[in-house]
Amino acid sequence: MNRLLVINPGATSTKFAVYDDANLKFAKTVHHSAAELASFPRIVDQRSHRLALILEALAEAGLELTTFNAIVARGGLLKPLSGGTYAINQAMLDDLEQGKRGEHASNLGAILADQLAKQFNLPAYIVDPVSVDELEPVARISGLPELPRASMVHALNSKAVARKVAEKLNRPYEEINLVVAHLGTGISVTPHTGGRMVDVNNALEEGPFSPDRCGGLPARSLVKLCYSGKYTEGQMLSKLCGSGGMFAYLGTKDLREAEKRAAEGDEQADLIVSAMAYQVAKEIGAMAAVLSGQVDRVVLTGGMAHSQRLVAEVAKKVAFIAPVEVVPGEEELEALAAGALRVLQGEERALQY
Repeated sequence: MNRLLVINPGATSTKFAVYDDANLKFAKTVHHSAAELASFPRIVDQRSHRLALILEALAEAGLELTTFNAIVARGGLLKPLSGGTYAINQAMLDDLEQGKRGEHASNLGAILADQLAKQFNLPAYIVDPVSVDELEPVARISGLPELPRASMVHALNSKAVARKVAEKLNRPYEEINLVVAHLGTGISVTPHTGGRMVDVNNALEEGPFSPDRCGGLPARSLVKLCYSGKYTEGQMLSKLCGSGGMFAYLGTKDLREAEKRAAEGDEQADLIVSAMAYQVAKEIGAMAAVLSGQVDRVVLTGGMAHSQRLVAEVAKKVAFIAPVEVVPGEEELEALAAGALRVLQGEERALQY
């Protein structure tokens, strides 16, 4: 049996769990207030604080780290790399410490895992970080050489549910074609073939609008708005990611609230919810074209896949492509544990960063 400590740091929480092989033994989420984190100049400066909370919770649960076989954590904003399980090394830690591709709470994952692993002489890994980049060369062309298309994707959950669907079909993940739509705060739609995500709408700047992101916008109109003098660069970036999308139209980032308002007769809310489903379906159709229409399943996942209305509206438009599988929620802790187990059990080899 392999006992794993799994760590998933987020902006306002630290989630961690203990797995005995694939069996969940213990899980906890520690929430962090803005005031609690305000004293740390950079996200990476929170390491000691979050580490102490993890150790305290494990001690209270009677879980000694001397009984663990490995530690696995969420990957951060790293350089582009292929999907898989990566051994944490110094090059990875250096990039995360420096925030070379940006500051994000997920950058703490490998840093926390490494500190614990060194203390207890354990192997430490990350699995499928958001910087997974398996795009084909043709998918990188945007139409302007200065702006190549980049891969920023909900890789951890998308790959995990893709493997689940493959298992359900009794076929290897590497031998099926899927279009996976991750429906969360950001929306990313990925075509999977040969075990790789060969294209994606970068959820920070392309594709469907989401609860707080604009998605793709009319380019000429966007340029004119940027140079209108009405907004600073920071304000425009906030509009694109943080205060755009459904929030810009309805003043809420909660799909449940938007659907409730629509059900009570709010025509604008009704229109915006349908428009989001419409755009998701369009993106799924585009990614099906990447696979030449040879799609075994369309998969809807992420937090918004709990919405019966959103799922129904998307499924109605894309069911002609392939049967639709719904795997709601984000099983990131489970996905991290599974990635480490594949290495520990000899099914895969740990990759090097």
